[in-house]
Amino acid sequence: MHEHHHNCTHDHSLEKNSHSHKHHHHHHHGPKNYNVAFIFGITLNSLFVIIEGFYGYFSNSLALMADAGHNLSDVAGLIIAWGAIWLATKKPTSNYTFGLRKSSILSALFNAIFLMIAVGIIIWEALHRLWVPSLVIEYKMVIIVAGIGIVINSITALLFFKDKDHDLNIKGAYLHMAADALISAGVVLSGVIISYTSWNWVDPLVSIVISFIIIYGTWDLLKNSMRLSMDAVPLDIDPLAVKKYLESIDDVVEVHDLHIWAMGSTETALSAHLTVKKHSLENTQLAKISTDLQNKFKIHHPTIQVEFYEENFHCHLKPEDVL
Repeated sequence: MHEHHHNCTHDHSLEKNSHSHKHHHHHHHGPKNYNVAFIFGITLNSLFVIIEGFYGYFSNSLALMADAGHNLSDVAGLIIAWGAIWLATKKPTSNYTFGLRKSSILSALFNAIFLMIAVGIIIWEALHRLWVPSLVIEYKMVIIVAGIGIVINSITALLFFKDKDHDLNIKGAYLHMAADALISAGVVLSGVIISYTSWNWVDPLVSIVISFIIIYGTWDLLKNSMRLSMDAVPLDIDPLAVKKYLESIDDVVEVHDLHIWAMGSTETALSAHLTVKKHSLENTQLAKISTDLQNKFKIHHPTIQVEFYEENFHCHLKPEDVL
């Protein structure tokens, strides 16, 4: 039964050909341009957390305290995201053959989970405050400090804005900062309302509303980073279209063992077995396949295994039930 299984890989020498043609495309948005944004964001927000926590404590505003806590979670998020982007640039080693690119996906996942926990704490705290009548809130202090928060978070968010669609981590950093600006705005608003009405319950209520806005905003980040850490096909690639394209190539009889996965938050890999009518594909054909995959589907790292089509030969990786 097993005597021709080894044929399956008789053309593996071709695999490396499809790698050589596109290394110059990769680093069009490397880590360099983010360093300023990260250093600025981390420093400014760390200072602000200290100020905000201090004044939150003395103004009796749990909304300010919660905002400080949330800003702290963002500083941590920024540090994680920055670290991941730096790790993603590390060269592959003999053990980590993909380098550490995947760390950017993992950190986006941790980031999302972290934010959900922060939101949970805010909601818990707010519910507690709705039940337990609170101290008098020094609303002037609250309005001024939260106002500064809006400015700081908006500036930081804008630094990440232009690249937010290229990279999951930058998107995470951007969402955090935008969410923070919203929180601070809510805190200012509650301070203003309390100054006119002295309804202290407005303060926790506003923080609950904002928490749900953040959950809504973070959900996608959580879902995508979860998908990618399971090696799912990235959302912007249609696997059926890729299969159709590969099947449409001259001399290709059929395609099997097709895998498409994200190597990091910006690069996509593919591996496939192509059964062909002649003994191999020309180098020029492989080069064209690489270029096409990059241009049509944004797939940067194809590995193609070519198998010669024979009536009775079946690659052992081809599932029996899929024709």
